[in-house]
Amino acid sequence: MPYSIMMDSGHGGRDPGAVYKGRQEKDDTLRLALAVGEILQERGVDVEYTRTTDIYETPYEKAMEANASGADLFISIHRNSFPADNEVSGVESLVYDLSGLKLEIAEAIDEELATVGFADLGVEARPNLVVLKRTKMPAVLVEAGFINSDADNALFDQNFDDIALAIAEGILDTLIRNGLVEETRVNGEEEEPPENARPLYRVQAGAFRSGAYAQRLRNELLEQDFPAYIREGDGFQRVQVGEFGTLDQAAEMEKRLKRAGYPTVIVS
Repeated sequence: MPYSIMMDSGHGGRDPGAVYKGRQEKDDTLRLALAVGEILQERGVDVEYTRTTDIYETPYEKAMEANASGADLFISIHRNSFPADNEVSGVESLVYDLSGLKLEIAEAIDEELATVGFADLGVEARPNLVVLKRTKMPAVLVEAGFINSDADNALFDQNFDDIALAIAEGILDTLIRNGLVEETRVNGEEEEPPENARPLYRVQAGAFRSGAYAQRLRNELLEQDFPAYIREGDGFQRVQVGEFGTLDQAAEMEKRLKRAGYPTVIVS
């Protein structure tokens, strides 16, 4: 089953978000979220969107939509704002807490955006934001520059394609490093594996005939930021974590799961 990401465009409809010189946050976020999603789809990721047009949904509705979709990751795109115009610029990402896969992705996105020219303001924990608190999967909110910074807006407009690619690369590089997706060519075609390719290893935390039990364990692991998913076959639904190129990498993940109290087995 392909890895799935829910892309969220901040605000929308009657909620314009931050506004500066007639520029509305909701328009920038929709355009950027769609561009990032297109790149992710080209790389073999299954992408869904909370909105593809100018409509309004509450943050709670967006979180519930993501949960119902069974997405593995939630990415929310926003533009930042500061009380005084042109005093602050840069990018930052927000997460529920500073741990796990979501933190790795947030840091990678900020680092990639810094290569485009933005100042990297770092990652901040914001546990009271609904889309970070109510989503059951790892969630990252990306503030793609300040909308009331002329410098950031110039970067956003002049380097839009590079910004979309930077966000997508930050996500993909982290997922590849954690064995959650396989590396693909830029045009979306998968790399041909060498004839002597090594087997892939996964850490299995449970196998069930009941889909409800498998889903419950997967959700429990995701809440603790373990990148879990379900593989079906032979009448069983197996809850597994990661997809690693070496046994040592799988063993490291197995240690983390055992420390968290889960019985595990490495499979290939």
